[in-house]
Amino acid sequence: QVELVESGGGLVQPGGSLRLSCVASGNINSIERMGWDRQPPGRQRESVATITTAGNTNYADSVKGRFTISRDNAKNMVYLQMNSLRPEDTAIYFCNASRKVGSTMIALAWGQGTQVTVSS
Repeated sequence: QVELVESGGGLVQPGGSLRLSCVASGNINSIERMGWDRQPPGRQRESVATITTAGNTNYADSVKGRFTISRDNAKNMVYLQMNSLRPEDTAIYFCNASRKVGSTMIALAWGQGTQVTVSS
């Protein structure tokens, strides 16, 4: 079993920055990929960014060039640096972890979520 705990959300003005952190515990050796999803108010959850153990990253088009995902495997941490924040980035952000079965990623766990609000 894998457990994920996020931190770092808050209120920020448009154009500002925030860094989200997520620490994994439990059966961490099973984790191949970690990432961040978000759920804006009244909308469906969407993938924001992912990073594999090897450091391969993937981003949603809406955050490319503004957000950076990174990972510290020794500390079992994943980070999301968010710059040039926009009101449409307002959402609950969830950390997630997946394992690889063959060529398929299988979800292992999600964190409880952290609120990010971008507003003046």
